[in-house]
Amino acid sequence: MSRNETAMEWAEQRLAQRATRRSFLGKLGSGVVALVGGAAVASTLQPDRAEAYHICGHTFTTGSCPHPYAPLTRIDKAGYPLHPTYGYPVDDKGAPYTDKDQTRRKTCEQVVPSKYGFVNNPRHGGGWSRCCSGRIRHISDCCSTSRKRINGDASVRGYCPKGRRVFCITYRELNLRC
Repeated sequence: MSRNETAMEWAEQRLAQRATRRSFLGKLGSGVVALVGGAAVASTLQPDRAEAYHICGHTFTTGSCPHPYAPLTRIDKAGYPLHPTYGYPVDDKGAPYTDKDQTRRKTCEQVVPSKYGFVNNPRHGGGWSRCCSGRIRHISDCCSTSRKRINGDASVRGYCPKGRRVFCITYRELNLRC
């Protein structure tokens, strides 16, 4: 524990580092619900009502990766940025990608380390899928060895492979109806 770090901050970071996203949020959510009012309160909570909701099927636990349309960090299957509504390729500034002279980098593997120098060799980890507007949306973790995530707080393991933790998230719209 550093001199500038309170005991509570130290404990929060240690808990987040030991826990997966599910177990951490489950413990945190159970404690909050028990404190506020038990099962009656818990049954009224819905993800789309969460104040920090930012991507369909995902409440704000980890922020979106840098993207021209952040927080809507839609990517293609190779990891390059797409327009969040129309799905066409965009360059690093958000303009339609029509010319090879434009800069278009992979969101997780190239843009993240260029904006956050302490994040080395990030890679997409696992993820999860949700039904959004009648289509399957796959939300994926951008994983690194950093102990901090894009929010500035302690990172969690999420769906990352062993030795890596979630730094930020991206998503893909799949051409599958749900």
